Amino acid sequence: MDDRSKHDHSGWEAVVLAARERARSRQALMVERFGLSGDVQYDWSMDDAQITWSRDGKVFLTGRLTVIGSVSVAQQTWLWSWANESLPHAALGDMERVRQFGEENDYPVLPWPGFTYDPELVAEARMVAASVLDAEGLWAESMDDVQLHFMIHDLALTA
Repeated sequence: MDDRSKHDHSGWEAVVLAARERARSRQALMVERFGLSGDVQYDWSMDDAQITWSRDGKVFLTGRLTVIGSVSVAQQTWLWSWANESLPHAALGDMERVRQFGEENDYPVLPWPGFTYDPELVAEARMVAASVLDAEGLWAESMDDVQLHFMIHDLALTA
């Protein structure tokens, strides 16, 4: 696994700053526009890369999920979804484009299969990935010893 201290930050910080601002505004817009606060329930599936939101048992919003990556809490590592062979193909979306973006622009972290867990670096990686793939929002789920990080795309109100 690569280490954060081995790379030059030139250019990366500007990309992260722009991605952070984009993620903040998109996330706030998504929550406000679709009323995703309060008594909202959600259901998700990696098998078909779908998420639904409901209120009082009635689905009102659907979206497509892309797994960005995962954190192993016990091992203190991050693994990009494109490097995780155990994930369903549908859940990977266009994550290969994120890896390619890192390679083409000589940005570290993005083309590395994984790295030692650092909360700030994971946040940067998530936001840049969301920017590259024009995601509508970000979402995370913790289960047992694993944190899963997702992008949300193609939000649609149901009738």
